[in-house]
Amino acid sequence: MKVTYPFFSALFIVLSIYSLSGFSTASAQTGSISGTVFTDDTKESVPFATIQIAGTSIGLAADINGVFTIPNVPIGEQTITIRSVGYQTYEQVVEVIANRDTELQIILRADNLNLNEVVVSGTRYAYDRANSPVVVNLIDNKLLNATQSIAISEGLNYQPGVRVETNCQNCGFTQVRMNGLEGAYSQILINSRPIFSALNSVYGLDQIPTNIVEKIEVVRSGGSALYGSNAIAGTINIITREPVENNWEASSNTASVDGVLDQTYNFSGSIVNESLTNGVTFYGMNRNRDSYDANDDGFTELVQLENTVLGLKTFLKPNEQSKISLDFSALNEYRRGGDRLDLAPHFTDITEELTHNTFFGSLNYELWSKDDRNKVLMYASTQNTDRDSFYGGLGGGRTAEDSLLAINAYGLTEDLSVVTGFQYNHYLTNDDVLTLGVENQYYDTRDEIQGYNRLIDQQVNTTGFFAQYEWKPVERFTALLGARYDLSNVDGNYQVGNVSSTADINIGVLSPRATLLYKINDDLRFRGGYARGFRAPQAFNEDLHISSVGGEPLFVILSEDLDKETSDAFTGSLNYTSTVGLAQISFLLEGFHTLLRDPFTQVSAGAVLPNGSILEEVRNGEGATVTGINVEAGYSPSSKLSFTLGGTAQQTSYDEPQVLFEPEGVPAPGEGVVSVDEFVRNPDLYGYFTTFYDVSNSLRFDITGTYTGTMIVPRVVSDSGFLDLFESDPFLDMNIKASYSFEVSDDLDITFSGGAKNIFNSFQPEFESGPQRDSDFIYGPMAPRSIFFSIKLGKLN
Repeated sequence: MKVTYPFFSALFIVLSIYSLSGFSTASAQTGSISGTVFTDDTKESVPFATIQIAGTSIGLAADINGVFTIPNVPIGEQTITIRSVGYQTYEQVVEVIANRDTELQIILRADNLNLNEVVVSGTRYAYDRANSPVVVNLIDNKLLNATQSIAISEGLNYQPGVRVETNCQNCGFTQVRMNGLEGAYSQILINSRPIFSALNSVYGLDQIPTNIVEKIEVVRSGGSALYGSNAIAGTINIITREPVENNWEASSNTASVDGVLDQTYNFSGSIVNESLTNGVTFYGMNRNRDSYDANDDGFTELVQLENTVLGLKTFLKPNEQSKISLDFSALNEYRRGGDRLDLAPHFTDITEELTHNTFFGSLNYELWSKDDRNKVLMYASTQNTDRDSFYGGLGGGRTAEDSLLAINAYGLTEDLSVVTGFQYNHYLTNDDVLTLGVENQYYDTRDEIQGYNRLIDQQVNTTGFFAQYEWKPVERFTALLGARYDLSNVDGNYQVGNVSSTADINIGVLSPRATLLYKINDDLRFRGGYARGFRAPQAFNEDLHISSVGGEPLFVILSEDLDKETSDAFTGSLNYTSTVGLAQISFLLEGFHTLLRDPFTQVSAGAVLPNGSILEEVRNGEGATVTGINVEAGYSPSSKLSFTLGGTAQQTSYDEPQVLFEPEGVPAPGEGVVSVDEFVRNPDLYGYFTTFYDVSNSLRFDITGTYTGTMIVPRVVSDSGFLDLFESDPFLDMNIKASYSFEVSDDLDITFSGGAKNIFNSFQPEFESGPQRDSDFIYGPMAPRSIFFSIKLGKLN
């Protein structure tokens, strides 16, 4: 069983006492191992590193000074394993002599490529990333800091197969695409729980600040066998900071986005007792960003944004074999786009204004046996969002009818998700692992705008039963076999104007998964897998987002005969990792092939409802295929320098041409049916690169960037309502950052940082103008060039 601090550090102490208690009467047959754990660059001590005797449950955590002593170790040759977050795993064979202490000096080397991190998303339990049968990529604090990412949405692009795009100029809606599939095909997890609802998927990635994040784990391809509906393209697991040691920090970041001010303040801190039996970490953020108008037409391309977040995460270990953990976050966000932001929304031509009040929370109870072979996890997580919204305006008109419709364009949304579950892990003596569990997911959404007679009232209740077996018949081979059966009920009412539909659907879906890992040699690994996924017939993120086309609101409604969507995903990869002296090398080549059956497709009939709204409908299509390769390479010659490069090449196709636009009546010349045979807003080629260079212990340079290839983007021509297809130019979005740190005292460090994001100002060159514009016609990098300066102070090391 792979373990690491902070999750199991106290457990190591307990297990060492329990496992060695039988040797207490035979002291002549035991010795001890002691020592200190240092870093390889600064030679400073590494606090709370975990030390374990291989093949036994004997282990403990070093103290705050990196010092440890393991008593009652059986005599003879013993292999010790030392781990700490951010460092390479260290192993050493030690000769233990009866009644003697063997003293060691352990030097840990930096793990710049995260090859030895422990991950949980691929298996639902802790696993050494290098040996995981599922490919798991990591986004850590180093990357988020290097890219000067304020919110999670700004840092997700730096992984193969992952791309974040902005979809609306009026509200700043973003979504993340994985392996060529749009946002609704990915499951967003908070601390491994699927409480990120359809509404959160619209704006939530912009609302969660990076200063609360410990790491983000990315698993591409199907994950429905573990996490249920929507995990077709993959899962993104946002893991918040654990209380590890006593520290604190406060920071300020000031950015000028082509002259527009973006100001952010952050604070965080942790308090942990000496026995590591309880601790708490707390955090907060306040962000204010002015709106940005790229073409001086008086309408926003970047929305005004105000965001405040407060939260904490705490744990308590009541006894030697149990742990209780609690975390919660509360956020308030205001965003507004359109024109004349100084006026009340109903006096403007176009405004999209939203205020979110959101609460995330979870409670976990873990219990494990003394022999470390059995573990039980019980959990309950929830999310609640109240949203006030305005979608509309006068649309350039000033009639009494225009004014009445605008005044009534205010809306209210209530969104609740509750996830409860039970999981049991049994670790067999041959290192096989059996996982069993049951999970209930409940989502309740009511989204209403009375002025448009628009309503989404939906409850989705899903109970899933999952089982997984990790089979290791020989040392070099691992197979992960699992399945999940979901019973899902969708009860919904959907209405826009005089068009309505209902849903009372009960479905049962079996989602199997099989993956394997074969170690060709110590450095080269082959992985292959198959996964079935599904999406329930329910309202998703795009359906809860209202854009503006030709000055009129555009709404999405579900077809009454909408059925579930399923997928079959196949993956295969070769992964080479090696450590030679101080250097680390990593290379991943991964192929993927995903088949979608009865995919949800959004069709515009070009119809305008009596209340002035444009209607689109979600229907089941005829099928689609996504095929591609992900490539990632990393090289770190020393602890001070590292390079990574990654990219995706893909092809998407529909089994039959997909209709995007059907004009009413007899179309004008050149304005007939518009259809496509490939996915829109989906480049065939995209990628990223990073360079981190510690010039000294004080000075650091970071160079990062993303590339987005050409893609087809739909555009509604405002004067006719006709849908056009536009081919975009490629984009290179490159950032540079320099940081300088110095120590004022043992409890105070200061870091100054500065740099530029999108230094070549690679931003969309053309936008639709005026109140009749298509606000969805936006693509490429999120923002134009910005210059930033930040200061961070606190007990940082």
